[in-house]
Amino acid sequence: MDESLLMGIGHHTVPIPRLVWQGQVKGDEAKLDFMTEAHHRIRNFVVMELPLAGEPLSPELIAHRLELPLDQVVGMLDDLEKQMTFLFRNEQGAVEWAYPVTVAPTPHRVAFSTGERVNAA
Repeated sequence: MDESLLMGIGHHTVPIPRLVWQGQVKGDEAKLDFMTEAHHRIRNFVVMELPLAGEPLSPELIAHRLELPLDQVVGMLDDLEKQMTFLFRNEQGAVEWAYPVTVAPTPHRVAFSTGERVNAA
């Protein structure tokens, strides 16, 4: 999977290679120490899937698509949400936004080169 960071500039997103953005977060690695490989898989999945789905993603859907136990997915969504930088779930427990995208109405829109359009978080 591409580990580029998407940076918004005007109406465009520009991929920033991992080697560039990683140098900018030196010293902040401890903030991500809690994340296991499965945390990263879940976060990457919801960021990629939200624009395609166009609606919040349930824990059941995430667990099914990633072939992970539901209780593990719910626990990891709890972890990611507690960090207040990765994702937010609605009252039903479905992922509504995962930075930098959201299916909730916002004044900000993002268009991907693949054609998907979504609100920006």
